[in-house]
This record gives sequence, structure tokens and C-alpha cells, in this order.
Amino acid sequence: MPTVRGDRSEVVATPAFDDHRPPSPDLLDDCVHCGFCLTTCPTYQLWGEEMDSPRGRIDLIRAASEGAPLTASTVDHLDACLGCMACVTSCPSGVQYDRIIESTRAQLERRVERPAGQRALRKLIFSLFPYPARLRALRGPLRLAQRSGVLGLVRRTGLVGRVSPELEVMQQLAPPLGPRVSVPERTPAVGPRRAVVGMLTGCVQREFFGEVNAATARVLAAEGCDVIAPQAQGCCGALSVHTGREEEGITFARRLIDSFEEAGVDRVVVNAAGCGSTMKDYVHLLADDPDYAARAQRFSAMVHDFSEILVDLGPVAQRSAIVAARPEGDLTIAYQDACHLRHAQGVVSQPRELLRGIPEVRLVEIADAEICCGSAGVYNILNPEPATELGDRKAAAILDTGADLIVTANPGCLMQISQALERAGRPVPIRHTAVVLDAALRGDPVL
Repeated sequence: MPTVRGDRSEVVATPAFDDHRPPSPDLLDDCVHCGFCLTTCPTYQLWGEEMDSPRGRIDLIRAASEGAPLTASTVDHLDACLGCMACVTSCPSGVQYDRIIESTRAQLERRVERPAGQRALRKLIFSLFPYPARLRALRGPLRLAQRSGVLGLVRRTGLVGRVSPELEVMQQLAPPLGPRVSVPERTPAVGPRRAVVGMLTGCVQREFFGEVNAATARVLAAEGCDVIAPQAQGCCGALSVHTGREEEGITFARRLIDSFEEAGVDRVVVNAAGCGSTMKDYVHLLADDPDYAARAQRFSAMVHDFSEILVDLGPVAQRSAIVAARPEGDLTIAYQDACHLRHAQGVVSQPRELLRGIPEVRLVEIADAEICCGSAGVYNILNPEPATELGDRKAAAILDTGADLIVTANPGCLMQISQALERAGRPVPIRHTAVVLDAALRGDPVL
């Protein structure tokens, strides 16, 4: 199979795409080049280049579909896309850019031979992040390095950055680790049972943000849910699907469907935006699978974001203030929209409604809320320079709100924004939505 190296050389691949799920010509033709996507596309905002906008990338994909060679320059422009889907919500023509870029990235993954360093980095990422047991094995040494000061010493030397900027980002993003927190397989409802829900525990979320999962289970139980967290569950496949590793993502999806079908739940609750968007999309991912197509359709219909199910059920548990009485007034919270929650899932009002339901809280909006923070799955590792600039822009917009606390619904956003605020020298506390709601239900301070 002809390939192209993504190193800006003149090597080309012809034909650009193979016959397995190439980008749909009908979907490509939906774009009328109106330009509404330009104001919300992060890379166009950074560079102002047409080929780094959604409509420009659609032109590149259309040309490749019609026989143009797949050049290294084309690959670079397509790789630069964060996949944030802000263009989907801003498009008046309903262009399904999410479908287009997903099928294109699967083609690139099969057709492009990347430089050795990039191949090694991707192999490291996908040999580690989708496997909770491997992350757990890493967790102990990483926590020891943090607590002993060794990790901070290594950071100050700058040695890792000189060897690999990508590995330096991985090192910097690691959150401060305390004792590992896990959730039981079953958490019974408090009071009358209103629903039986399955809970995705995730990979990075499970091992590095266990307190978020524990808070999620407690809040759901307090609102009358029996919470089932199948111990056999694994990765949902989100990182794999978002980077074009289609077969790997399909394998993870099948296994996850199996584990939740066996659990016998009414709905499946997700507290990580990227995971939720992929799981809701299994209906498309597995559409050609004779054994799983119908099952995927049923499963996708069961998947709900944590905030969606709470608003749907309606609150019954009493909320309390999450800080002591403040002479300066209510606690000011800035809610940061995770892209795969706002754009891919269309979940915008529900988290805000839940936060406004906490006593003595004032919710403020962040300017340019539709623009990605630069995390985008593993984008901030694969593309550290633009991701850092986007993170710094997001941090500046957050600081302009004067918020006492930032709330978001995705582990990647938590890590990305925390680092950006540290670079700005103003580390405002940032918490997951579930942790804040849990504090309100338990009467514990969140700060």
C-alpha cells in the first residue's frame, strides 16, 4: 500500500483513500463555504490560514477523494485539527464535520507512515492510556516521584523538554496524586430507588481522578439511583476513535457494550465528555457490524452525561452552600464547557442548571466559551505548541471573569487548564462538576 510520511516532504500517496469507509461525498457537498465556522475554529483563530479551517480541510478532503494525491502538507493540515466540533454547532447548513473528520482520520491512520519519533510517541500513548491496569502500575511510581520532589527537580532541569517536547507535556500534565480512590461495583440508592444506572469509570479518570468517580456515584445515589460500576469494564475507545485508530476503537466498544449488557442497567452514565460523545456514537461506529449494529443502537440510546440524567430525574436531595459564609458575597463559579460535551453532545444548559441550584453560588460565563482549551484528547501531547497557546488564551479568559472556582466536566480540560493557570501565575482552583455537587450534598467545603 502506498504511504506518505507526515514530514512535509514531497512524497505522495495515490489514491489517497482506500475503499473502507472513505469520506462521504454527500457529506462533503453539504459545505457551502459560508464561513460561519471560521470564528469558532481554534486553529483558524491561531493562524488565519484557510487550510486550517473546517471548510479548508473539507476542500482538502474533497480533493483527495476526487483523486488528488495525499501530500504531507495535506496530512499536516488535517492533523492540526483538534476535532473539537465547534464548527458543527456554528454551521447553519448542518455540515457533519464530525463524520467527515472521523472517517478521514481512520484513512490517514492506515495510509500515512509517520516519522519514527511520531510513531514511537503514538505507540507509547496507545499502549498506556486506554489500559487502566497499566495506568495503575504507573500511578505508584509517579506519586512517589511527586511526593519526594524528584519530579519537580526533573522539571526544573528542563532535560525532558530538550529530549522531547511531547514527553515534557505528558510530565507536566500529570495531576497531583493522593491515595487511589475507587468505587464499589454497586452503590445503593439513598431513599426510594428512581433508576438503576451503569457508570463508566474510564481509564485516566479511574486511575488519576478516582475522587471524581466516587463523587459521581455518591451524587447519583443521593438522587435515588442504584449505581452499577461493572468491574470488568475497560476503555470506551474514545482516544482511539478520535485519532483514527478505528479497529482498536471498535474492539474497545464491543467489549464495553458486553460488560454493560451483562450489568442489566436502565441507563449508562458518563462523567467524561470525550468518552460520552464516543459512546453515544457507537451506533455509527458499529453500523457495519452484523453482531453489534443493533446492540450498539440500543446502547447509544442508553448513554447520558452525568448532568443530563440529574436534570432529567429532577433533584430530590438537599443542597447546601459549598463554602463558609463569605463577607465578599456569593462564591463565583466559572463553568468551562468541555468541547465534546457542548459541541458533540449538545449538553450546555444542564451543568449550569445544576450549579445554579447550589445555595450562595453566582455563575459567570467565560468569553469565547465555544473555543477549545487545547486539550482535545491527546492533541496537547501530539501538538504541544498550538495546544499551549490555546490553553493560555483560555486561562486569560477565565481569569477575566474573576471567578473563585472553575468547574468543568472532563479530565483533559482539568489538566490542561490547571497547567495554563500555573503558567499565568494565578492557579485558580478547578473542580469537576460531580465533585462540586457532591460537596453541596454532603455539606462539605469545596475550597
